[in-house]
Amino acid sequence: MAADDPRFFDPATEQGVLRLSIAFSLAVALAGVVFGLLANSSLIIFDGIYGLIDVVMTWLSLLVARLIALSTQTDALQSRLNQRFTMGFWHLEPIVLGVSGLLMIGAALYALVNAVDALMSGGRHIALGPAIVFGVVSLLAESAFGAFVWRANRRIGSDFIALDAKNWVIAASMSACYVAAFVGGVLVQGTSLAWVGPYIDPAILAVVCLFVMVAPLGTVRRALAGILLVTPPDLQAHVDAVARDIVARHGFVEHRSYVAQVGRGEQIELFFVVREDDPPRPLVEWDQLRDEIGDALGEASPDRWLTIMFTTDREWTI
Repeated sequence: MAADDPRFFDPATEQGVLRLSIAFSLAVALAGVVFGLLANSSLIIFDGIYGLIDVVMTWLSLLVARLIALSTQTDALQSRLNQRFTMGFWHLEPIVLGVSGLLMIGAALYALVNAVDALMSGGRHIALGPAIVFGVVSLLAESAFGAFVWRANRRIGSDFIALDAKNWVIAASMSACYVAAFVGGVLVQGTSLAWVGPYIDPAILAVVCLFVMVAPLGTVRRALAGILLVTPPDLQAHVDAVARDIVARHGFVEHRSYVAQVGRGEQIELFFVVREDDPPRPLVEWDQLRDEIGDALGEASPDRWLTIMFTTDREWTI
């Protein structure tokens, strides 16, 4: 799809919002690195590097979102994808989210070490004028775009966009911190507290790094749960309630369920043990029963992988 296509940056779609975020992040990140070097500010440079990492991870998120969308279509490309990836692409979503969170934590940890080293080495002298100007501009831009992404995701409900919105909040918070710090540096010039000036940049950087290291932990935890196929208790309870009702109404022996939430995808496998003396039924009746179970589980979705099996042998359910 061409970049001038109005749908390419459609703010009503997951992929459109992510494309907008990539373009805006790249501009802000490159400006941050340039201004950081001009102002000799490690804090602004880290802000730019953080933004560049966010660009790469948002691009990966966009790629995965595109693959997931393609896997639910029925064109020739989807057929070729299914031949190589018969289980879909849902498993890539928690992997990308987890790697993104870990990269952010790793970058913050590295910057924290540099900040501590600068504090122990007498601080860092920076050009406060350009630093304040850039800080104010980036604060306004990041706050406005973060609010836009958050509002867009209220309709879309994407984990990728949610993480991206959190990253914009972090970026705006970082900008607010160094604007306040640099203004403080100007105020202490020519006073008895002038010695504090060189320590402002690395000190605020250390504080920001600690915040950045904590913020993605929830996302990493959820991503790890998806990678390890940890069963969500609420989904498991719902599936078991539906299965128990089916067992009771149709006189089956028991059921066994296997449930996982992998990114946006729900994976559900249901096995029903049927009595050996159960009267034979036409296959169409078993299909109708599968439809009944699927409807009871919830509205059908391209992101739901549902397997329903009937057997008289318990070993098939293990």
